[in-house]
Amino acid sequence: MTQIHILLVEDDRDISEPLAGFLKDKGYVVHIAADSRAADAILNLGGIDLALLDVMLSGEDGFELCRRIRANGGPRVIMLTALSEPTDKVIGLELGADDYVTKPFDLRELLARIRAVLRRPQAQLTGKPSSTELVMQFSDFTFYPYRRILKSSTGLRVPLTGAETDLLLVLCQNPRKVLSREALISLTRGKNFPIAERSVDLLISRLRRKLAGGKQLDNPICTVRTDGYAFQLDVTVV
Repeated sequence: MTQIHILLVEDDRDISEPLAGFLKDKGYVVHIAADSRAADAILNLGGIDLALLDVMLSGEDGFELCRRIRANGGPRVIMLTALSEPTDKVIGLELGADDYVTKPFDLRELLARIRAVLRRPQAQLTGKPSSTELVMQFSDFTFYPYRRILKSSTGLRVPLTGAETDLLLVLCQNPRKVLSREALISLTRGKNFPIAERSVDLLISRLRRKLAGGKQLDNPICTVRTDGYAFQLDVTVV
């Protein structure tokens, strides 16, 4: 069985060492970095499946590191932080984090979050689509959710964060169906995920902007007052 490699970016050894020990006991291979420079060196070697990022690092903070990981098509990301304000959680998820865990956290809860994130489709960062890859088409777009790729009919690639990919996939799986904000959170993040519904509105807004070019409808994601959102395009799985 292939082992899962986790990058833990944490500058407090009192946190990183026991956490790494716990994860190793659960069968994971853990690589520890105290700052973004050390993290980059490990990421450049490849093979990392999931990054656990502390937000308040010395030098470049975890938010900026998360942004760069997502921009480079890197592994899944879970933010670890003492910042508990909803706006901080929104920032982390908007930058592409797949989950956000507030310190102090229960190790069993963190393990459950890690397993949940790893169960989501892993991005294939390079190479051609496999014959079994899920491919969806709507309007003049082709969507490859497993690789987090959205392409227009002209070949233009539209960059998507992990959170945007998950949301677009759920919308494509439920075309023309009204989904509440609570349902969208549950379908993309799991039941009882501690995030404000406002974050869904922000993600919807970002997706609308990214779908703004081309020949699709003027408003591909319709707001249904008090009820939620509905994806207004017909979707074909190819």
